[in-house]
Amino acid sequence: MSALDLVALLLATQAPESFPGRTALSTPRAELGAIASQILSVQDTEARVLLRLEDDWAVALIRRDAAVFRRLLADGFIYTENDRTVGRDDVLHDIVAGPDTVETAHNEAMQVHRFGTTAVVTGWLVVSGYGPSGPFDRRYRFTDTWVRGGGRWQIVAAHDYLVPTRQR
Repeated sequence: MSALDLVALLLATQAPESFPGRTALSTPRAELGAIASQILSVQDTEARVLLRLEDDWAVALIRRDAAVFRRLLADGFIYTENDRTVGRDDVLHDIVAGPDTVETAHNEAMQVHRFGTTAVVTGWLVVSGYGPSGPFDRRYRFTDTWVRGGGRWQIVAAHDYLVPTRQR
């Protein structure tokens, strides 16, 4: 349900006496504005939660923190990077025991796109470290899909595109 749908539902369920001196059809704009502000405030809070979870992901890469990823990744999670698709268990293994050591990781230019209990977060993940071939600096364009259930957000799908070095 969108914020506007929720505002309409709230207004439709208000009895005329809820607005002294007004009928349901002549609801003052101030009342509508106050309700919309409350809804947007909740949405802003949810967006902040999602951005924090994305940052938790970046920090967990550095720490090889499997517990964070087990909490964030939903059962059935699917990860796609360029032409490779893997599931939750493979992602957990790569993070904990993979050949790359991430020394720094951070997100840039993230945007949250809400669709009720589903959200898509887009942005850039910038990672540096070293692996079997030596040091690396990588920049990924990402799209992560989150679903809220059981009182928490979990990521159900992620797609990363590694920007080739020559395009940076």
